[in-house]
Amino acid sequence: MMRLRRTCLYIPGNNAAMLQHSPVHGADSVLMDLEDAVAVSEKDSARFLVRAVLKNLNFGKTEKVVRINPISSPFFKDDLEIIIPSKPDSIRLPKVEQEEDVIILSSILDALEKKHDIESGSIEIHPLIETARGVENAFSIARSSPRVTAISIGGQDLTADMGIKKTDEGEELHYARTRIVMAGKASGIDVLDTVFADVNDEEGLRKETMMIKTLGFSGKAVINPRQIIVVHKVFKPDPKDVQRAKRIIKAYEEAVSQGKGVFSIDGKMVDAPVVKRAQIILNQAEYYEYPELMEVS
Repeated sequence: MMRLRRTCLYIPGNNAAMLQHSPVHGADSVLMDLEDAVAVSEKDSARFLVRAVLKNLNFGKTEKVVRINPISSPFFKDDLEIIIPSKPDSIRLPKVEQEEDVIILSSILDALEKKHDIESGSIEIHPLIETARGVENAFSIARSSPRVTAISIGGQDLTADMGIKKTDEGEELHYARTRIVMAGKASGIDVLDTVFADVNDEEGLRKETMMIKTLGFSGKAVINPRQIIVVHKVFKPDPKDVQRAKRIIKAYEEAVSQGKGVFSIDGKMVDAPVVKRAQIILNQAEYYEYPELMEVS
């Protein structure tokens, strides 16, 4: 199943009101957080609250993601025991530094899916890269399990691990971002960017989103519903690009039917990479409304 992951909205796992309203904001994914957003004294209650929300709330097409506590924490196994029976779509595993971390989680999911009569392999894994070691191992992490369908970068923790400050310009994250994007693209999975912390700076969010889109990211984590529409606007394909992509695919199909290896559009030769890019644009456009583009001219 192809998913659109332009936005992933973080919701504290111990905030009942925010969890209750989380599906109505229009984010592609809702991430219910049991890690950083929840104090140690509230870990137990947050687990049961998130479990109840997963069981009783209609999320529609919104992806249901739960960020559990890292493997190294004493809360890791309890998170899974309580949450998995309620069938989240995906588990976000924080502080991933090596492929073995994902393999351990995948093995536990195998057992829990069998125990609770859940379709084998149906719960996906989203590794969250938050350390320098994790960045350097990004490719092996991205390919560590068939369950891995997205990989993410955690900017705040990563800069802390590096002993530097996260800036508005984000130059300090450029290497990590590009390395994680390459790892994700080479593995055929989505790549999600870190949060933009200033919820009042819409222009800053727009610029950063345009930058990470250019790098190849599939989407971005958000911490406030107001940020969703800004990110979605940036990721929305230009109608002119969609129209041209439709023409390219139509011409490609005609060329194939006629046994032609090459063809041209507007006097320009079209090769395989151009066709591939056109198909990607059309796949993205399926999630938007382009009534004026239903017919190809």
